[in-house]
Amino acid sequence: MPPASNGWPPVDTVSNYTSGAMADSPRPEPVTSEVRFVPKINPNVPNVARMYDYYLGGKDNYGADRQAAEQILKTVPEVRAAARANRAFLGRAVRHVAKAGIRQFIDIGPGLPTQENVHQVAAKVAPGSQVVYVDNDPTVLVHARALLKDPNVIAVEGDLKKPDAILNDPDLTRVIDFSRPVAMLLVAIMHFIAESERPQETIATLREAMAPGSYLVMSHGTSDARPDAVDHGTEVYSKANAPLTLRSRERIMELFEGFELVDPGLVWLPEWHGEDVDKVDFPGGPESSLILGGVGRRVG
Repeated sequence: MPPASNGWPPVDTVSNYTSGAMADSPRPEPVTSEVRFVPKINPNVPNVARMYDYYLGGKDNYGADRQAAEQILKTVPEVRAAARANRAFLGRAVRHVAKAGIRQFIDIGPGLPTQENVHQVAAKVAPGSQVVYVDNDPTVLVHARALLKDPNVIAVEGDLKKPDAILNDPDLTRVIDFSRPVAMLLVAIMHFIAESERPQETIATLREAMAPGSYLVMSHGTSDARPDAVDHGTEVYSKANAPLTLRSRERIMELFEGFELVDPGLVWLPEWHGEDVDKVDFPGGPESSLILGGVGRRVG
């Protein structure tokens, strides 16, 4: 992610990070100054949120994260542009559903903060929108809990593999009223849910809690884009804190069961209302974004 700003930057009281953008030489490891704020963080195991941060040029990552990310980039250099496209898709989708009248957002697996976070994008369309960030990554929670002061914007600990616990979290239900439409954001997270973990049942549980008129925003890495690199990518991520499960377009479509896709449907990220997307990032065409995205509306 680009160096974080706009109200949710890295926190000096949590750790001292090197300044500036990505450098050619390895950066010093972050040095924690407040140990009590960083429980369960393991800098020696690649972390998917910190790897994503590295792809986007962020600073909140460790040597193990950078090493794993570089292994991916050597085989699939498009990943860096894909990460930027994913963030841009998130912003466009949030603006779209906010203009459609949504005032409640649940962002599950938001990752480390960057520019144009959900609450910032939503506030530009609908000030006072209620946003809940849900993550089980201690690094993400450290930043959020240190910086989010608005009572309508909170962060709670939760695991997508336990959707009922998320839906019944007392802090979440204090902010979110499930009798009214809500936007459920599953952006670049479902490909970290294995088939054995029943991803369709997970989304069905979330869907049943959502009022008619609610929206599901989802992006998902697909095996259709670079089938030659699937084995390498899954091998690298198998050593991280969350293994990778890429799916076909047909399988991803099945995850939208119970939702009516809004135009233009499930498409490559630059194609989803991406009139302003810089085509230079994707010289191989929209499929170079590696990720499919869509927005579905619950109609019943």
